[in-house]
Amino acid sequence: MNFTKMNGLGNDFVVFAGEQQLPDNAAELAIRLCNRFFGIGADGLVYILPSEIADFRMRIINSDGSEAEQCGNAIRCVAKYVYDNGMTDKAEMTIETLGAGAQKVQLTVQDGKAVTVRVDMGQPILNGLQVPTTIDAERVIEHPIEVDGREFRFTAVSMGNPHCVIYVEDAANFDLNTWGPKLETHPLFPRKINVEFVTVKSRTHTDMRVWERGAGPTLACGTGACATVVASVLTGATERTATVSLKGGDLLIEWNEADNHVYMTGPAAVSFRGTL
Repeated sequence: MNFTKMNGLGNDFVVFAGEQQLPDNAAELAIRLCNRFFGIGADGLVYILPSEIADFRMRIINSDGSEAEQCGNAIRCVAKYVYDNGMTDKAEMTIETLGAGAQKVQLTVQDGKAVTVRVDMGQPILNGLQVPTTIDAERVIEHPIEVDGREFRFTAVSMGNPHCVIYVEDAANFDLNTWGPKLETHPLFPRKINVEFVTVKSRTHTDMRVWERGAGPTLACGTGACATVVASVLTGATERTATVSLKGGDLLIEWNEADNHVYMTGPAAVSFRGTL
């Protein structure tokens, strides 16, 4: 099995192409290969597969063996992979995801290689039950949640996968390992949840750290950055276009008022290639 190790701002994946369908042992492989001591090391496995409704299909298996519905950093890696490896000559393409359907992707190309990727991430889902949470409300904004005697307030957004956005004084130094897993598995979230801890720097800039469902702390989360800007618009904290600074770097996010779609622009990179 040939693989390519890729990352989007440090959110890293073991990428496989050439399979016709997801292997039966994908969950077992993810647990073994994503181990950073005894395996390749990654936040998840990404399979690039044929699609009946798009140019390509993406399936993502988290490091704990669970499947992710969508991943903004992974879709940028897939777009770069298929273009750079000659699987398509399109600088604009569609990639099918499990949770958000077929998404449009635009590449900026230099010297025959994709350097940045702009993704139409679709419309955010804000209905509480559809995110999903257990809260029956059209929008869940600054809703209280208590964990081990500490109260937070979260805004719920789905970008094809569920997120709760929480504002804190210092996201860069927030204790992810203590509060991330407790919030991820809170009873308010029937399918668990990705947790973003956010500090607003200005009307066009936020700092965000993430605890990803099924992966733990990662250096970046594309759908989380999208959810952060949506939540920040809903709470009046930022404009509709803002830079989200993550531990691995910056993403430019736009929640377009005309079509209600969220657009994400950022890089993807190859770390190394190998054979299992």
